[in-house]
Amino acid sequence: MRIAENIEALELRMNLMGQNTIIYPALLWDLDETTLVDTGIPGSLDAVRWEIENAGVSFESLRRIILTHQDIDHIGGLPEITRVREGKIEVLAHEEDKPYIEGDKSLIKMNRERMAQMMESLPEPQQQQLERIFSTPPTGKVDRTIRDGEELPFHGGIEAIHTPGHTPGHLSLFVKKARLLIAGDELRVEEGELVGPSEWATPDMERAKASLRKLTGYQIDYVLCYHGGFYGPNAFERIAELSATANGQ
Repeated sequence: MRIAENIEALELRMNLMGQNTIIYPALLWDLDETTLVDTGIPGSLDAVRWEIENAGVSFESLRRIILTHQDIDHIGGLPEITRVREGKIEVLAHEEDKPYIEGDKSLIKMNRERMAQMMESLPEPQQQQLERIFSTPPTGKVDRTIRDGEELPFHGGIEAIHTPGHTPGHLSLFVKKARLLIAGDELRVEEGELVGPSEWATPDMERAKASLRKLTGYQIDYVLCYHGGFYGPNAFERIAELSATANGQ
C-alpha cells in the first residue's frame, strides 16, 4: 500500500496464537538504498521479499533495518533477512531493547507465566506453534543504537522518538518530508479510528501515556501503525485527544 512518495506499507498476513491478522512494516527508499522498518514473525522472509518487489523496489537494494522494538512480530524475520543479504544489512534499534534483540536477555513479554496464560485457551496446533517459536526465539546483531531525538540522515530525514512503555526501548519514527509517524505499537488503528497502545501488551502504561504526550510535540499528519495500518490526515488532532484522555487533562 503506497502511503507517500517512496514510502510503502507492506501488508503481511500473520497467524499467531490462532488469530489471523495483517501487520504493516514500512518500506522507504530512494535512488541509492532501501530501509525496512520491522520484519514480521519468524518465517516471513518470502512474504517480505514479495511485498518489497511488488512495490517496485529491488530486494537487493535493502541496506538497513530499523527495529521499533523487541517484540517477536517485529524482530521475527530479522535472522532470515540478514542471512540472505549476507552482511549487507545495517540493523538499528534503541539501546534499551538491544540486549533483548541480541538474545543477551529474554524477551520481556515471553516469560513462562505469560506464555502459559496465552496458551491456556488455544487449540493444540497453536500451542505447538508458540512452543516452537519461543523455545528458540529469533535474535540478531544490532549494528547501531539510536538515541532519542536523533535525526537519521536518509530518505529526507527521519527523527527517532523514544516512546517507551510498550517496551523500554520502543521507538517511533517521524518521516519529515511526509509528516508521517511510523508508530510501531505506540498507536493502533481499530475500525478506522486511531487509538493508543494495547494495555494487555504494554507492561508500563504510565510510560506509554507519557510517550503519547511526547508525540503531541510533532506536527503529524499521517500515522502508520503496525497493527491496523494507515491513518490520516489530521492525525495531530487525534493524538492530542488521546494524550489528553490518557493523561487526565
